[in-house]
Amino acid sequence: MADEELEALRRQRLAELQAKHGDTSGDPSQQEAKQREAEIRNTILAQVLDQAARARLSNLALVKPDKAKAVENYLIQMARFGQLPGKVSEQGLIEILEKVSQQTEKKTTVKFNRRKVLDSDEEDDY
Repeated sequence: MADEELEALRRQRLAELQAKHGDTSGDPSQQEAKQREAEIRNTILAQVLDQAARARLSNLALVKPDKAKAVENYLIQMARFGQLPGKVSEQGLIEILEKVSQQTEKKTTVKFNRRKVLDSDEEDDY
């Protein structure tokens, strides 16, 4: 897909999600600011990711939007500080996803609280 097609699909999907969740705020300046921020994010991501990596990231955004947002923020931060030597390939994105997954991994523990039940056999009935 070309960058323009991908951008059009993202805008369409964003509009669908906003309509679905009722996220249409009445202030046009807020909408314009959000739109500008989204455009800036997309242009930075277009500069640092190759086509296969962008496709993988957009697929991830459909399934796990919070994780995709965290990866996007990580990539943008790295790009702003000049820590990315070139475009990130799909394999590089997979490594970044693994790093983010390890950092945000939730560890669940199950604790059984066993209660003693009073039993009539325990009493000495001599």
